[in-house]
Amino acid sequence: MSLIQATIRNTETKGQVNTLRKEGEVPGIIYGGQNNNEKISLTKKEVKNLIDKENFLSNVISINLDGKEQKVLPRDITFDVVSDEPIHIDFLRIVKGAKIILEIPVKFINNEQSPGLKRGGVLNIVRRKVELKCPTENIPTELIVDLDGLDIGSSIKISSIKLPENVTPTIRGRDFVIATVAAPTIVKEPEKPAEAEGEGEAAEGTEAAAEGQEKTTEGADKPEGDKDKTGDKSKEENKSPPEKK
Repeated sequence: MSLIQATIRNTETKGQVNTLRKEGEVPGIIYGGQNNNEKISLTKKEVKNLIDKENFLSNVISINLDGKEQKVLPRDITFDVVSDEPIHIDFLRIVKGAKIILEIPVKFINNEQSPGLKRGGVLNIVRRKVELKCPTENIPTELIVDLDGLDIGSSIKISSIKLPENVTPTIRGRDFVIATVAAPTIVKEPEKPAEAEGEGEAAEGTEAAAEGQEKTTEGADKPEGDKDKTGDKSKEENKSPPEKK
């Protein structure tokens, strides 16, 4: 269980809260149970370390508040829309005997021990989180799904997951699916239709014929009349000028 340091804050106005943030502090509040709400502040570094922990919104932590420790659960965090820095955090006070509804993440293990996945099957995850009703003193950090021995066609339901004592799903009355091991999906390229192939060959033949006709036209003899004109002109150019007398 994580232990973080916090101090009581006595801010009353929005300006005081903004000043607190400029000094590198993040305002927060602890609520729940019979005790009054407590306004607190934590260092931004402390809050970022908390956020970086996996599934931090479902992890019970211990806050040392002015020398007194108490268990809390992070419930909400607000970020600045421009800088994306944390600017406020809420904690729920853990009260023994109370129950709370949380979304608990699902973790899959032993993928390499699944015959179905070894043969190219696909793990189809239906629910990455499951909503559970938990006693505050017995909140699971994650639900473990063991894939060892599962073949293609296997289905993992909530009944196959061992839940902690007194922890129950909020969905009642049906054994809902968490994940399945599905057969591999093979995308087959459609074959080219026979008519399209014939059209292609016909088009190629037409293009070839057109090219041949074009070459024939280029190499054809010019009309005889043109030949004579050309020849006459050539003879005239070759005549010697008449002798002057």
